[in-house]
Amino acid sequence: MGPQGRAACSLLFLLKALAEPVENSEFFLPGDYLLGGLFTLHANVKGIVHLNYLKVPKCKEYEMKVLGYNLMQAMRFAVEEINNDSSLLPDVLLGYEMVDSCYMSNNVQPALYFLSQDDYVLPIQEDYSRYVPRVVAIIGPDNSESVKTVANFLSLFLLPQITYSAINDELGNKGLFPAVLRTVPGADHQMEAMVQMLLHFRWNWIVVLASGDDYGRENSHLLSQRLAHRDICIAFQETLPTPQPNQTMTPQDQERLEAIVGKLQQSTARVVVVFSPELALHNFFHEVLRQNLTGAVWIASESWAIDPVLHNLTELQRAGTFLGITTQSVPIPGFSEFRVRRSQLGRPALNRSSGGANCNQECDTCLNTTESFNSILTLSGERVVYSVYSAVYAVAHALHSLLGCNQGGCRKDVVYPWQLLPEIWKVNFTLLGHQIFFNEQGDLSLHLEIIQWQWDLSQNPFRSVASYQPSKRRLKHIHDIYWNTPNNTVPVSMCSKNCQPGQKKKPVGLHPCCFECIDCLPGTFLNQTSDEFDCQPCPSSEWSHRKDTSCFKRQLAFLEWDEAPTIAVVMLAALGFLSTLAIVIIFWRHVQTPVVRSAGGPMCFLMLAPLLMAYMAVPVYVGPPTVSTCLFRQAFFTLCFTVCISCITVRSFQIVCVFKMARRLPRAYSCWGRYHGPYVFVASVMMLKMVIVASNMLATTTMPTTRADPDDPRILILSCNPNYHRGLLINTSLDLLLSVLGFGFAYTGKELPTNYNEAKFITFCMIFYFSSSVFLCTFMAVYSGVLVTILDLLVTVLNLLGISLGYFGPKCYMILFYPERNTPAYFNSVIQGYTMRKD
Repeated sequence: MGPQGRAACSLLFLLKALAEPVENSEFFLPGDYLLGGLFTLHANVKGIVHLNYLKVPKCKEYEMKVLGYNLMQAMRFAVEEINNDSSLLPDVLLGYEMVDSCYMSNNVQPALYFLSQDDYVLPIQEDYSRYVPRVVAIIGPDNSESVKTVANFLSLFLLPQITYSAINDELGNKGLFPAVLRTVPGADHQMEAMVQMLLHFRWNWIVVLASGDDYGRENSHLLSQRLAHRDICIAFQETLPTPQPNQTMTPQDQERLEAIVGKLQQSTARVVVVFSPELALHNFFHEVLRQNLTGAVWIASESWAIDPVLHNLTELQRAGTFLGITTQSVPIPGFSEFRVRRSQLGRPALNRSSGGANCNQECDTCLNTTESFNSILTLSGERVVYSVYSAVYAVAHALHSLLGCNQGGCRKDVVYPWQLLPEIWKVNFTLLGHQIFFNEQGDLSLHLEIIQWQWDLSQNPFRSVASYQPSKRRLKHIHDIYWNTPNNTVPVSMCSKNCQPGQKKKPVGLHPCCFECIDCLPGTFLNQTSDEFDCQPCPSSEWSHRKDTSCFKRQLAFLEWDEAPTIAVVMLAALGFLSTLAIVIIFWRHVQTPVVRSAGGPMCFLMLAPLLMAYMAVPVYVGPPTVSTCLFRQAFFTLCFTVCISCITVRSFQIVCVFKMARRLPRAYSCWGRYHGPYVFVASVMMLKMVIVASNMLATTTMPTTRADPDDPRILILSCNPNYHRGLLINTSLDLLLSVLGFGFAYTGKELPTNYNEAKFITFCMIFYFSSSVFLCTFMAVYSGVLVTILDLLVTVLNLLGISLGYFGPKCYMILFYPERNTPAYFNSVIQGYTMRKD
């Protein structure tokens, strides 16, 4: 025989050896079609595996797993109920063969055994489409790691496998596990229900404890991913040590448990989420009780949420409040009595002798253990039991459809696994008031419930306090939770208390749930929907107080008519207008008199006209600024002042020329008079001034702007361009130069005849205009507010009054009160006296 033949024979021998009868096959019922069952009856994590069989754990060696035994009885009950039902699979007898998977160590041999044929041989074939294994479907195992191990074998044959409690979402991947279905919602829904519960009670600071197997690692990782987007932080995460098969702990494991519980004692997190099979929790909770850890909220995953053995540790009620996530309660009529019914059914004798007594139907010790928990199992509502019960019925309905059953009976055809699998996918029936069908992931969408542990023997030990609908992904009806706290108050588990409205969060450390609360400053607000960690600035037209969550419109401030300063300045302007109008009338009536002619004659009216217009334009300072009013402020008034000051300056120059320069420069003086030098000078100055104003307009806009009042940010000052003071300084620069020239000419002519000596009046006007303009520009540079507008208006009116009354006032006084001095004879005498003194 060649090497390839010897290798094939060796592999065939190995498969035959592994497919030998399973020594710890707990229950067997012959039938036309067999169902395989894998249940955890003993917690033998580190079982001793031989080549051809698994060494059988004895009841006296390992503690029995009550829930596993209960689920196995549920499968038996469902099969017997179907066999006694004349409408479902008539004339067809369902059988079963169930094996203790010992948690995880006994999975491969039962899978190969169920795949083998009656001669315990699993032949190597090129095509298994006509291969008929020992069973038509398998119910179980209970944990995801075992399900994956078994599914890797069963999926090759498309042998249907329905698990009743494995929640790993990877099992929903039909590319990897095409033959796996589940009668329990997946981990996605379990985690969502858990997260929604944490959000409901505002627990954002939790501890996660997980077992070291795939179940603990995968579910804790999935929860961490969910929490990352829900503002819930994990204070710390620890891995629970796995005990020995006999529940003994090594010194290292014991030290590890002590350290974990000690860390829980010191942590501010009071909510502990535990992902672990119940096997690893007995020693842990004993350590919790030993260190007297109290006041915590324990959130149990579905693997131990309704474990009666852990619940039997009544001292746990001192440790805090226990909440868990599990499938909904669906009572099954008659099952509680069936569970404790003693049966004499046995497995047909095998060809080889049994290695010893097993936990089968004839094991009174195991049955007595179940009977001791019968009350708590009954009161708990048979939650996971319904998942096993519905799985058996799903296979039965699929067989009913595949065999073409009717009232007359069913065909007794050979059932191939690949034929039965699609029929299971298509089942849709009602079972005890619940619709049974599988979704696209092969899951049964049963509701989940949040349960609370109770130790009152007269009540349900696992009382439902909330429900979760997978189809709507919503947790609802949270009610009647009794908290093991003073005054029954909801426990608080937060790294930092919630900030008050208007306070931003300043992260402390690495966790976003740990923060300091800092008030938002005035002018900023907190928009919690967009960013809780930063205060947003208010728009320029709005403001906010300290700790505000929104902004309010600022109060617009501008010079208004009903304000006292406005009224005072406007009355002053009205007085100036009336006085100037009176001056115009007086000068008009005495236009040919020496006083009017010495003051400038027709040029006086050139000065008085802009003064009157400037007085009438004073209202542009009052009310909300507009483009036109800003234009008036920056251009019109300065042009009016330029006309007046240039006229005063040229008048001062002309008087000096008459008395002091006419004799020295007669030709220049003649040209000055012949070509209307004063008017040419005024026109030239006006042209230059208009160029300066136009350039300033192009450089700085006249559009009104708003800016906050530095003394009260709630007020928004509406004014002309903020660079207005710069423009004002540029526009008045020429006026300031003219005022200096006018002052110089006036001072030069201080020795002229009294009627022509206007040095005092011109000096007063020019000094006042010069100083007020410099003061106004300086004030605008260091202060901004409505006061600037008031001061600008006041300075403008005072400058107008300075020219009106300071220059024209004395002349009107002479005309009205000293008419004898307003004669040509008097003026000639004064000039002759001046000439004689000079000679």
